[in-house]
Amino acid sequence: MPSHLEYTRVAFSVTNCICNDQRVLKIAETVSSLNCDVTIIGRKSGECCNSDTLPFKTHRFNMIFKRGFLFYAFFNLRLLVFLLLHKYDLLVSNDLDTLLPAYLVSKLKNLPLVYDSHEYFTGVPELLNRPFVRWIWKKIEKYIFPGLKHVMTVSDSIAIQYDKEYGIRPDVVRNCSINSEDITPFSRKELDINPVHLLLILQGTGINVDRGGLELIDAVSFVDDVSLLIVGAGDHFELLKEKVFMMGLTERIKFVSKCPWQTLMRYTRSADAGLSLDKNSNMNYNFSLPNKIFDYLSAGITVIATDLPEISKIVNEFSCGILIPESTPEEIRKAIIRLRDNRDLNNDLKSNAVIASRSLNWEIESLKVVDLYKSIIT
Repeated sequence: MPSHLEYTRVAFSVTNCICNDQRVLKIAETVSSLNCDVTIIGRKSGECCNSDTLPFKTHRFNMIFKRGFLFYAFFNLRLLVFLLLHKYDLLVSNDLDTLLPAYLVSKLKNLPLVYDSHEYFTGVPELLNRPFVRWIWKKIEKYIFPGLKHVMTVSDSIAIQYDKEYGIRPDVVRNCSINSEDITPFSRKELDINPVHLLLILQGTGINVDRGGLELIDAVSFVDDVSLLIVGAGDHFELLKEKVFMMGLTERIKFVSKCPWQTLMRYTRSADAGLSLDKNSNMNYNFSLPNKIFDYLSAGITVIATDLPEISKIVNEFSCGILIPESTPEEIRKAIIRLRDNRDLNNDLKSNAVIASRSLNWEIESLKVVDLYKSIIT
């Protein structure tokens, strides 16, 4: 590694849109503070990637293929060549879909490698009915994981699972949010929302299958004096828009495309409650601890969530929300009505969310990142 007087050149690799991957951006900022020169390598993904607003060096691949086998094959090939041709002192792979080229280059160049697993990749719902594709990813994981020295992940459940499979317990760095107290919420007038309505928000860049979006719309349709913001992106985003239009709910349910975190939190802080409605249909969702949970806490709003292990631990410890047994329209509807009809309860839950955010925040959680990277670069 370079001497302490020099910058450590660190290359992060990720297949997601760099602009809105909050985990990558937060960790990159923390690593930059350790006298590191950070480059984030990803792909071009929409108009946001044409701006130069990120505080890091970036390199984005133009991709002919947008998804599927060819996308991952060509991305991994381009990443391998790029890492071979450029000089770095430390490589950081974000998720299994960037691990193989980073691992090969780390071996060829004798470089340290950090693997950050944002999810239980081989358990995602997109692979449930694709056994051959899942087998390929699992083979890559089995080949590389046992030889890794520096591994992070987002929840205790995922860390325990990896320990069971490979005898390696990753460091857990949760996706806690940056303090958002200074962010001004949008007014109901700015949002064109009825000021007396209970305002809900569902946010995320992965609003996909089995994440409760369709059921939420059905639930809201049966409850008066409630409005909903759906902010983000995902495979189901356009489908949800179509459903809202067909049901004539456009006055009460509004959509906002994915946006920078500071803007996102203006929407989140304007709401009364935030929803996380993942179904227990796959290992990844069952083990998940989504970013949105910590955003809701940072915004000081009530959490309504499916009773999944990692989320329920937080909600129960801090009494900051309502857990539902499953994300059906009826269960979601009952939770919404409970908040709508008991504003004192909602105010208590909001207050507890603020208390939770005082310990569950990035300012504290990032100290784990500092400790890990200091052990590598010093």
